[in-house]
Amino acid sequence: MMFNIGNDDDCMRPLMQFTTAYQTMAMTAGEVFLRRSMMLAHGSIGAPDAVSMLMEKATTFAKSAEVATTALVSGQDPVDVAIAALEPYGTRTAANMRDLRGFD
Repeated sequence: MMFNIGNDDDCMRPLMQFTTAYQTMAMTAGEVFLRRSMMLAHGSIGAPDAVSMLMEKATTFAKSAEVATTALVSGQDPVDVAIAALEPYGTRTAANMRDLRGFD
């Protein structure tokens, strides 16, 4: 079912949920980028960490595609599909932030 705007008292709630999750992920990703850039500048990232940083992009993308496709074929509305697709990115960036905060 596509958007059911006419019959819902709070039709903007799913969209606001997605927007909040996206903004949280974007701010977290910015912090991760800053901290990793500082580590690169100091020369404190080894080859295993560099490979891990590269590979996590592909695995997160694959997980995102998997959950989005599952949400789509199960008939969820477009905002719920977008929320499902964003969730692996939010989880990964939050985990990276927690790991990197000990670097200071």
